[in-house]
Amino acid sequence: MNTSFIQISDCHIDDKILVMGVDSTANLTRVVGDIKNQEFDALLISGDLTHNGTPSSYKKLQKSLAFIQSDIHVMPGNHDDKDNLSETFSTKLQKTFQLGDWQIITLDSVQINKVSGHLGKDQLHFLDDTISHSNAKHIVVCLHHPVVSMESDWNDELSLENPEDLFEVIEQHSQVKAILWGHAHQSETFERKNVKLFSCPSTALQFNGPDNIGYNHYTLHSNGKIECKTHWL
Repeated sequence: MNTSFIQISDCHIDDKILVMGVDSTANLTRVVGDIKNQEFDALLISGDLTHNGTPSSYKKLQKSLAFIQSDIHVMPGNHDDKDNLSETFSTKLQKTFQLGDWQIITLDSVQINKVSGHLGKDQLHFLDDTISHSNAKHIVVCLHHPVVSMESDWNDELSLENPEDLFEVIEQHSQVKAILWGHAHQSETFERKNVKLFSCPSTALQFNGPDNIGYNHYTLHSNGKIECKTHWL
């Protein structure tokens, strides 16, 4: 049986109306309005939910998501305050969730007071151990920072600093079918050694165009195939 989930990223909700020149709350409201028309089993928000990590901005974001009926899974980005994020959603930020034959594993690549990402030994061990003990046939890994060059005007020095450490773990486990991320405010698809790599657009604005806002909708097939459709608004 096929399942699906939606990934949104880099919402940058703030106490102020304008963030980076756009009304990020109004844009998220538009995205949520479109998401409501889709059929999906879970919503994953891959970091930078807010712009400054204030408790009130997380409450503001939560209000925008009130119409989502499916399970919502959140993970931190470099703009987030982990304590405020965790408290607002009453959840641990390091988690996995199951959709049919698939398991989605989230990693914390955020560094204190740095824009670029890094996966420490604890995160890499968590990933390796979780996959090793998983009963899922297929696995998706998600983190905030890009793991390959974005091949655009994006500054790749602001991406994951140690992607080879991640790939060293991934390549030991054939169950891993895809890696997802946000951060770059860009929709793109790559592939490395039969593992699909997907970058999610921002609900606020894109750094390298287009002028639209968007999200990714993934379909997970029981045979291990993963399909991604980017919805633009």
